[in-house]
Amino acid sequence: MPKDAVRARILVTGASGQVGGALVHALGGLGEMIAPVRAEMDLADAGSIRRAMRELRPRWVVNAGAYTAVDKAESEMEQARAINAIAPGLLGEEASAIGAAVVHFSTDYVFDGSKASPYVETDATGPLNIYGLTKLEGEHALAASGAAHLIFRTSWVYGATGKNFVKSILRMARERGVLRIVADQHGAPTRSEELARMTAHVIAQLEAKAVEDKAALSETVSAVNGVYHATGMGETTWYGFAEAIVNEAQRLEPEARLAKVLAIPTAEYPTPARRPANSRLDCTKLERTFGWRMPEWRESAGLVVGELVRGAN
Repeated sequence: MPKDAVRARILVTGASGQVGGALVHALGGLGEMIAPVRAEMDLADAGSIRRAMRELRPRWVVNAGAYTAVDKAESEMEQARAINAIAPGLLGEEASAIGAAVVHFSTDYVFDGSKASPYVETDATGPLNIYGLTKLEGEHALAASGAAHLIFRTSWVYGATGKNFVKSILRMARERGVLRIVADQHGAPTRSEELARMTAHVIAQLEAKAVEDKAALSETVSAVNGVYHATGMGETTWYGFAEAIVNEAQRLEPEARLAKVLAIPTAEYPTPARRPANSRLDCTKLERTFGWRMPEWRESAGLVVGELVRGAN
């Protein structure tokens, strides 16, 4: 990190979430971290966003805050839209006014899942649920704001903290004899810590280039503006993910009695929000542009399962 950029002010939203918390840790060495709580910056309140941005005047805005309750969003559209769709545009407008850059996280659920191969960034979108729709609207609002920005679409995020699939499967595997998990939705699990490490790498790289080119940060980021896919490498299904979690836990605790994992079709597990059958994202653009390749999903999942199993003992 160049000396004159070390104390850049970095504002992270959603720091209480699993991605936001990982970001605060990963970005700490790159500048002055600011992680406002909701009372200080409420993403559902336009006035609160504008006041905080004008007072704090960050160099980077890293927006990990989101309405992520996929099924509840079907009945809470206005709340989901305020946080997922409107807030990114407001952050972008305020960032543009002060020459700041915005990093924003989006989702695989912007796609309808009908493609037979992994999605690239330029593929047509078509969300099946309100969550995906509002996240797509947020992408568009940020792009239209005029801010220098990077949008990282990711999928199936988990970590050792917060509520997520890995923690739920480990808990249920100890409580039940059988777990019936959907086996016809395909995607890639993504560890929150890896997303945070990738973000730190990209920010440091762009700061260094701005110094090297003697350019404004907004100019440097604008040269690579846009959407990037960022998920764990490889692919699986929710069933395959659950099976890997339970198998690794069983390896670490041979004497434990853990549930058997059975595959079921989506039709046997109806939810208020429809999910895409194919959530696979092609991450070639991320590697080509920033030289970053996410780890293979099984490797990352094994690390988190190990951390959680050790923490439970």
